[in-house]
Amino acid sequence: MRRLLLAVVAFVPVIMAQAQPDRWQQRIRYNIEAELNVQNNRMKGVERMEYTNNSPDTLNRLFIHLYWNAFQPNSSMDVRSRELGKIMLKNRRGEDSPDWDARVRDRISRLADTSIGYQKVAYVKVNGKEQQLREWETILEVKLDKPIMPKSKAMIELSFEAQVPAQIRRSGRDNAEGVRYSMAQWYPKMVEYDYQGWNANPYIAREFYGVWGDYEVKLTLDKTYMVAATGVLQNANTIGFGYEAPGTKVPSVSGNNLTWHFKGENIHDFVWAADPAYKHISKKVRPDLTIHAFYKAGDARQDSAWNNVLWAAEKVLPYMEQRFGKYPYPQYSFIQGGDGGMEYAMATLLKGSGLGTVIHEWMHSWYQHMMGTNESLFAWMDEGFTDFGTNEVSDYYNQNWAAKSPWINEQTRQFYNRQVESAKTAFPLKQAGSYNSYLALAKSGFEEPMTTHADHFNTNYAYSTAAYSKGAVFIAQLGYIVGDSVRDRILLEYYNQWRFKHPNVNDFVRVAEKVSGLTLQWYKEYFVYTTKTIDYAVGDMSVAGNKTNIALRRMGKMPMPVDVTITFKDGSVEHHYIPLNLMYGEKPAEAGAKNRTVHPEWKWTHPDYVFSTNRALTDIKSVEIDATGRMADINRANNKIVIPD
Repeated sequence: MRRLLLAVVAFVPVIMAQAQPDRWQQRIRYNIEAELNVQNNRMKGVERMEYTNNSPDTLNRLFIHLYWNAFQPNSSMDVRSRELGKIMLKNRRGEDSPDWDARVRDRISRLADTSIGYQKVAYVKVNGKEQQLREWETILEVKLDKPIMPKSKAMIELSFEAQVPAQIRRSGRDNAEGVRYSMAQWYPKMVEYDYQGWNANPYIAREFYGVWGDYEVKLTLDKTYMVAATGVLQNANTIGFGYEAPGTKVPSVSGNNLTWHFKGENIHDFVWAADPAYKHISKKVRPDLTIHAFYKAGDARQDSAWNNVLWAAEKVLPYMEQRFGKYPYPQYSFIQGGDGGMEYAMATLLKGSGLGTVIHEWMHSWYQHMMGTNESLFAWMDEGFTDFGTNEVSDYYNQNWAAKSPWINEQTRQFYNRQVESAKTAFPLKQAGSYNSYLALAKSGFEEPMTTHADHFNTNYAYSTAAYSKGAVFIAQLGYIVGDSVRDRILLEYYNQWRFKHPNVNDFVRVAEKVSGLTLQWYKEYFVYTTKTIDYAVGDMSVAGNKTNIALRRMGKMPMPVDVTITFKDGSVEHHYIPLNLMYGEKPAEAGAKNRTVHPEWKWTHPDYVFSTNRALTDIKSVEIDATGRMADINRANNKIVIPD
């Protein structure tokens, strides 16, 4: 790995100060020294934090996350999972299936003492003085003897001991693929204090939120273990393991342990993983960025799969940056570990080398690790925006690069070539999977508003579909409302204004309004705050002199602007656009929508609307609402009328 040039690092705050909205946020600097005993899976450490209270508030207490305390029988995570498992839902085969997370199930309830997780804090000192503590399972409350005043700093020191839990959810030891340690949520982490106060969310298995800051971490453990982590390794030439500069002779180590020294700047989390059988490959894709992969050494097929990860990552990066903004950090690591795929600063834990998950987790570098939303309150702004990006980037890769990879076999190459050929004649909607998933939820009776706190959804099904699928639809459908090209400019401006901050839904909508020139609060209020659905229908057509009147009807409770395509028997096409009055404007004509007529706005209070074409009724072959399929209409059967010859 290579450090980002000092001049570039110094320049980042200047850019932020000029481009970002002026909203205060806390700041922290972590200095952590920890030692892991690989014989008994226990860790001890000292953590020093420089905490800056940028708020206008006087802080009389602090809160600190102790995530691993969730991995104990009868914990909130354990009971919540088992309670959700009592809810039976129909799976894709029509069978009853428990609603719990299959990775957690009731496994925590059966952990032995040697397999549970815990984090115990021996003391917390603030400005050198020990403070009174109260533990609330996964949250530690620090009652301050002297308040931390607005616009001031406090020096905090704590000592902790921990036991690495058996791998169940995200973090732990000895996962299904045999990775020894997946060290996520491993350190006592300061709870974020923002404009809404303390966000002291107990760890139930859902989402995370952290204070922006800098990390300096020293990890000591058995010298046979390779470590992959957030940040840049500071002592690469004495560590080796493929981190050293070419031609460097790595010195031999006396004793049984090595100390790894990492630094990460302007991030809000830190992850690491370790295994004695890790294999490390890397690619410097440009002077200021190196991409790494760490995986369990295996056969040639395993080597090819992980080399393909690096190859694909290099190919999609320019497209990702073009669409979503520049990746600003000096490294990124794809690390085999964990229980599926989970994003962290400059790194991800991955169960395997599947490119769908690889791209999804890297997209989280934008949506969560640069735009650091409060995931508990806005999980869909994390997972949904990421899913939208994943679908776009995956399609780009599949269409342009997948078949060219030197790391795939001939059968896979032919599969990708067939996909490219079929796309030339009938290319599917890239976000179709997200739409179908959301529409199924909307019709299921289980849907809850996206404003529901991530931990408090009634079902895992409602949470996951709202966060991932409906969140992706929110962005894709925004393209229908303002135009895809305008939506893409919105995403770039969102990056420019809100990277390295904690944006909420209104922050995003305000960017969208300024870029598009349209009023969009109605879209947020209907699609985010409610579960009202969209359903528009083509109604009767009638002759009106030399014209044809076409009736439309809003069947659902959510109003939308409407695109209507009229196809005539001679093969010609007319595009008709009816803006919604709540927008106070109209979207520009999009590519492929030539010969467009803009009609007077449709008032949201009116269920019916009639417009006309200058062509005769006998000339019309079909009339279709939303021919592009971007409106999340729950009943597309009534969107199109075809007139028989």
